[in-house]
Amino acid sequence: MPRSGFDNPPSTLPSSFADALDPAFRAALAQQTASLSPMAGVLSASDWAMHLAASPGKCLDLLRLALQKNDALLRYATEEAIDQFQRLADGPQGPQGPQEQAPPGATSDAQTAATQPPRRHLSVKPPTLDPRFAAPEWQQWPFNVLQQSFSLTEEWWTAATRGVWGVDKHHEDIVAFAARQLLDVFSPGNQLLTNPVALQRTREQGGMNLVHGALNALDDWRRALAGEPPAGAENFAAGQNLAITPGKVVLKNHLIELLQYAPTTETVHPEPILITPAWIMKYYILDLSPHNSLIKYLVDHGFTVFCISWKNPTAEDRDLSLDDYLNLGFRAALAAVNAIVPERKVHAVGYCLGGTLLAIAAAAMARDGDERLATMTLFAAQTDFTEPGELALFIDESQLSLLEAQMDVTGYLRAEQMAGAFQMLRSYDLLWSRMVNDYLLGERRPLNDLMAWNADGTRMPATMHTQYLRRLFLDDDLSEGRYHVDDKPVSLGRITLPTFMVGTETDHVAPWRSVHKLHYLSPAEITFALTSGGHNAGIVSPPGHPRRHHRILTRPAEGNYVDPDDWLALAELRPDSWWPSWLAWLEAHAGAPVAPPAMGAKGYPPLADAPGSYVLQK
Repeated sequence: MPRSGFDNPPSTLPSSFADALDPAFRAALAQQTASLSPMAGVLSASDWAMHLAASPGKCLDLLRLALQKNDALLRYATEEAIDQFQRLADGPQGPQGPQEQAPPGATSDAQTAATQPPRRHLSVKPPTLDPRFAAPEWQQWPFNVLQQSFSLTEEWWTAATRGVWGVDKHHEDIVAFAARQLLDVFSPGNQLLTNPVALQRTREQGGMNLVHGALNALDDWRRALAGEPPAGAENFAAGQNLAITPGKVVLKNHLIELLQYAPTTETVHPEPILITPAWIMKYYILDLSPHNSLIKYLVDHGFTVFCISWKNPTAEDRDLSLDDYLNLGFRAALAAVNAIVPERKVHAVGYCLGGTLLAIAAAAMARDGDERLATMTLFAAQTDFTEPGELALFIDESQLSLLEAQMDVTGYLRAEQMAGAFQMLRSYDLLWSRMVNDYLLGERRPLNDLMAWNADGTRMPATMHTQYLRRLFLDDDLSEGRYHVDDKPVSLGRITLPTFMVGTETDHVAPWRSVHKLHYLSPAEITFALTSGGHNAGIVSPPGHPRRHHRILTRPAEGNYVDPDDWLALAELRPDSWWPSWLAWLEAHAGAPVAPPAMGAKGYPPLADAPGSYVLQK
């Protein structure tokens, strides 16, 4: 199997034409296709089409389903048209014209109508819960027929792309995903002439909404060409109104700055907390505004908190590897924490990919008898990648060949490429709804702190990203005991630390059922919390939000495996944020309060104020 040039040092002369031409050609192809492999698309479509052609029963089922849905839609449209015609004929005065006073003892029209059965209405389906058609205007003719037609078409294509005997599961997922994306383009909600909300807004404003929308589109286009952040991002900046929890940089190397936060309580719990965020995001998602900063929440409740801030790599950092992120990142930070808070075990916390790195480090420490950790907490972090969710749509050999070729030229994966993949996974929330609001309705939704953070992207060094996608996603080396640290394999089965895990209900990056898999990989006591929200908003969930909830259940050490469905049935449902539940868990694993440690220590002097300089890199 051909592999990237990252596995071996490049030679000055190509050993074959393939070595000389293919990477350059694929890098050029990646540039034209937004790094999406057309070969993967063709293979998937061919696999599905050929197997569908060899499935006459499935074809007949689809034909019958199409006839049934067409018949139901025709009856629905006919009846809606008759209802509309009847309402027009009745006029505003009702079917009998102006109402006269009924003689004594007579039955009024209203009373008669109330006693008569309602007009028969053949609805195709119950009122849709699709958020695209939630506005009451969509229930008016002819737009109700349009949205029902679109919904029925979506249902047919879902049936057509699923359950075809013999189709590779990955190919089936790609075809189903592509069908959804293509159908979204033609959604009646995304077109002016078929969107009743946009049409009503246009009538009310005399078309000024379209003028404002055009100006918004031109501004977005200009910003994209100039590489500028979205409108409103200028109102947010790390160190000014974001990431402002007081602290110091106490360690700086080629890859990280380690932040130590100043205490706000007279005493603190003796065990410090070390947070390892993902390097596909900037750390300050955990320190946004004061009202929703998880770091500030921990500090205000008596914990000494340290957090890694990763460097935003450039082309010169192309050779940074996963080992570098472990050694220059987590291990270097842990050594600093041990020096500043000596003779105390550490509560280690990892978020997303940072959680995966923490699990690797904890497994290596368990293998080597290193007992410096008190507990381990993982936020939306996967340790088994056999079911990584829809992100796997973009990860196969064909796709990676393009990514590797492109990264070989640039030295990194651009932040826009990652953002584009996430946009496609949540195309309605992140793309179409915004375009309808900004361009058809002419209204810009104000940017909030989380949205501004999301626009502050990071790059991925080429070597690390290739290793991550191959060794973890494609080959699943970590969960299967093939991942090596210091030239020796590590096993998640060696981790016995008390563990707290957080999954989020609508996570498209780390689906909670995938996160839950650590339950059968580690014998440790695991407290699992499943919270409402997605990968980011579910974690940034301060107490007091009226629509938040979470479920929580503890599996004892060496306890029986509980699969996700059984876990759902057994877990306790709690209102509000999961933060207090985690805080109580941390406090249960903490010692008696002590005086706060000094800021920095010998060998780790305070170098600068938080948030440091790495987080400001663009």
